[in-house]
Amino acid sequence: MTAHIRDFQGKRVHFIGAGGSSMSGLAPLMKKLGYCVTGSDRDRSHKTDALEQKGIPVAIGHRPENVRGADLVVYTAAIAPENPERVEAKRLGIPEIERSALIGQLMEGYKNAVAVSGTHGKTTTTAMLSQAMVESGVKPTVHIGGELDALGGSTLLGEKDFFVVEACEFNASFLKFLPTVAVILNIDEDHLDFYKDIDDIERAFLEFARRTPEDGWCVGWGDDERVTRVMRLAARKTRSYGLGSGNDLRPENLTYDPEGRARFTAALNGKPLCRVQMTVPGEHNMLNALAVIAVADILKLPMDQVAATLSRYTGAHRRFELTSVTDGVKVYQDYGHNPAEIKNALRIAKLQPHKRLWAVWQPHTYSRTKKLFSGFVEAFDDADLVLITDICAAREKDPGDIRSEMLLPPLHARGVDATVTPTFDDTEEYLRAHWQPGDLVITLGCGNIDLLNEQIALHGDTAKARG
Repeated sequence: MTAHIRDFQGKRVHFIGAGGSSMSGLAPLMKKLGYCVTGSDRDRSHKTDALEQKGIPVAIGHRPENVRGADLVVYTAAIAPENPERVEAKRLGIPEIERSALIGQLMEGYKNAVAVSGTHGKTTTTAMLSQAMVESGVKPTVHIGGELDALGGSTLLGEKDFFVVEACEFNASFLKFLPTVAVILNIDEDHLDFYKDIDDIERAFLEFARRTPEDGWCVGWGDDERVTRVMRLAARKTRSYGLGSGNDLRPENLTYDPEGRARFTAALNGKPLCRVQMTVPGEHNMLNALAVIAVADILKLPMDQVAATLSRYTGAHRRFELTSVTDGVKVYQDYGHNPAEIKNALRIAKLQPHKRLWAVWQPHTYSRTKKLFSGFVEAFDDADLVLITDICAAREKDPGDIRSEMLLPPLHARGVDATVTPTFDDTEEYLRAHWQPGDLVITLGCGNIDLLNEQIALHGDTAKARG
């Protein structure tokens, strides 16, 4: 039987993998709720440092003694049962709870609980919606998988009327949530180390939509055939958005500036709701904004304020984020880690003023690289030069049958100028030896490739570094 967090009020809750994108926000949220929080992580990072600064001790390295004295252990789906801390917790009889189950328990009792799902765009859309709600004065509790300056991080503790959460389909974790409004941005192939195929993924999204109460809402991108089918089969109140004429919410008078930023009037069943002028570029961000407007209308948020927020929203960290200008080269980072997300990021990058476009990609997990291999080969056509690092193993062990070098022949056959630079040091050295003022570099991946951006920014211009 799964432990319930309400039974551990004021007691010690230990987070295994506390430096992860979700856990690093959840741990301080639990501290604010009155729990005694500790954590551990394999490596030290800026996120573990930030937790320490918030009064949450984080042990570096997974060791049995880290959990001794804890009343409850929280872990993610990426932490295997063989992890020494989980083994010790089981030996000592310390209750355990998986991260998504904990979030689901925290959602209980909220009048309006919005869960934003989709194969891509979740963090951006959740961040947009959260910022719109905060600036509308409704005081939501928020949990997103990225950091947003408007929130001061990735979580926010609010009042009991509104809860907003990013709902990830990995390991079917979103099926532990209890939304009153389920948002589905898209349904695409990913996480095929867990799901059998795309139909299996669609079934999980249908079950997610049915997690809402019978009078709940399902909001989805109506131009995606699978999303449309899920909304129909879920038998809930629905609100579709998109470009197609059959959608409830559509962008009228849609135009883009030279850098790809959309301007449009959001119209619900032909009735104008608001005029939006986006700051972040790309059609996908326009669609994300439509999803936010659809939810905001259901929640009866002031539409003029929602439009104002969307018009000045600048993005969450690691979502087409400018991290430095070095040697006259703009260096960006993006969390995109599957073919569709990489294509979107490069499409946006290509619209920005530049001489040559460099894509630096860290493949994430052996299974994803193998199962989406052909999609990755087709994802880099917009880049002038591509650098590929070693595969980030993350939660997996090296099976020995996939390496970054295996991507080179099919990329070269496609006319893509691709090179493998195994380590971040190799990559930085290659970039500095070959880039030119006016070039644009974008790093891609959901692993630790953000450390490459950090070291490029830290080292500064080549001339300064040599001085």
